[in-house]
Amino acid sequence: MKFINLVATVLLFAQPLMAADPGEEGAALAASAGIVLPPPAPDRGSEEGQGPHERLVIDNVMLVDGLGSPPRGPVSLVIEGATLVGIKPRPPAPVVGETRMDAAGMTALPGFVDAHVHIGNPLQGLAGPVTPPEYVFKLWLAHGITTVRDVGSVMGLEWTVGQAKRSARNEIVAPRIVPYAMFPGSTGSGVSSAITDAEGARAWVRAVRKRGAEGVKLRGGTREALAAVYEEAQALDMGTASHHDQNGVYHMNVLDSARLGLDSMEHWYGLPEAMFTDRTLQNYPADYNYSDEQWRFGEAGRLWLQAAEPGSPTWQSTIDELVQLDFTVVPTFTIYEANRDVMRARLAEWHADYTWPALADFFQPNPQLHGSYHFDWTTGHEVAWRQNFARWMEFINDFKNAGGRVAAGSDAGFIFKVYGFAFIRELELLQEAGFHPLEVIQAATRNGAELLGMADQIGALTPGRQADIVLVEGNPIANFKLLYGTGHWYLDRDSGEVGRKGGVRYTVKSGVVYDAKQLLADVAKMVRDARSLEAAVPDAMDGG
Repeated sequence: MKFINLVATVLLFAQPLMAADPGEEGAALAASAGIVLPPPAPDRGSEEGQGPHERLVIDNVMLVDGLGSPPRGPVSLVIEGATLVGIKPRPPAPVVGETRMDAAGMTALPGFVDAHVHIGNPLQGLAGPVTPPEYVFKLWLAHGITTVRDVGSVMGLEWTVGQAKRSARNEIVAPRIVPYAMFPGSTGSGVSSAITDAEGARAWVRAVRKRGAEGVKLRGGTREALAAVYEEAQALDMGTASHHDQNGVYHMNVLDSARLGLDSMEHWYGLPEAMFTDRTLQNYPADYNYSDEQWRFGEAGRLWLQAAEPGSPTWQSTIDELVQLDFTVVPTFTIYEANRDVMRARLAEWHADYTWPALADFFQPNPQLHGSYHFDWTTGHEVAWRQNFARWMEFINDFKNAGGRVAAGSDAGFIFKVYGFAFIRELELLQEAGFHPLEVIQAATRNGAELLGMADQIGALTPGRQADIVLVEGNPIANFKLLYGTGHWYLDRDSGEVGRKGGVRYTVKSGVVYDAKQLLADVAKMVRDARSLEAAVPDAMDGG
């Protein structure tokens, strides 16, 4: 594997960090391990994105508003500056100085909200140069993602807040960024020390708020500290998200956290544990080791089958209480999909042109790297995970049908999942779970906006909101594969020719129009250049 021998001593030094994602101090820990972080995204070039315009009119487009309404059109969308000001049933009369776009044959959707992202992961540096933010941002925008919630700001809080401010000013090519700080509530959070008391937790929340954090992500901690975080965060109008780590879920499952005020659960940890009926702890094998990620994720694939049966009183009462608490679930199905079919994930067609080479190395089986545990992955593991997915999806669909809020998140950058592409795959998996395609779009737009407290600004195509728009050739409601940057194979029945069709054509963020195809071309060039640089490294540096 490229670069690994260059950091062999770093691997030994950093091994204790590999059991969990790096916390808010991740950048500092990486620096102490000799990992060089990439610079911030470059300034937006004069040819990168057009606008915002004094007046922009997008004519002849089919409309999917994100609120659940069926597609309608064609319509004209009228944008002034950063705001959508009108939706007209026919093209309005021309106005001097305006800009017009003919979107015939296209569908307009609200800009997507990826509710669970990491702009980067410093510990990718153990496999080579960390993915630069320009690469990540352009992949997101190229797939219609105009807002992201960075849960943890693991590249460093100041670094992430700085990118968020520059994006808000349209100084960089990037989605809107909502930065959350990682609460150091347990030694498993990857930080050097844990905050365990209520007073310390409150002080920490106030401190990160002053530094620009708009929310807090939690992985565990004492009940006293967690309760204080939720209370203080609510007082400061900050969001909260929790990954209920197995090291602490025995005393704080999803229901416990939701009752204390948690806004959203990430993934699914802590939810089956809230529905145990014949046990209080996961049925761990006697020789289980949580720090061995193959044990950790292998056994996780059997957890849903240890919980209450679908439709049982416990199952239903859990759903009812979470709905009553106005709770949000961000399942991130996509990040665990490799567990049920690792070959599919490893050989996804976009890896050829769009996967950063060091990220591709980071994905490969290596017990030292987080999420790279498929080194002895068996048919039995995959069968168990398919069964796990079926039960998990059934719960999420039942929760949605009962009025619960489900938001789409990707958690890309791990386990063969590439930024942007992983989010579109999440939409497909939500449809597999039983969501109608229009409900999927709600999860990807309106629901994410509600979770962020931004539903009056983004998440729907209605006058008065930000002009965040995805323009796609064709009808993505009929086929989400049209949203992938690689598109999909399509038969032209008139000519009999088979070729590629699809991919987002334009992404509009706060009135700035980005050519999604050009963004993908930029990413492909970055990947080619990185591979050429990697190939130029002398063989001796790769152990050859």
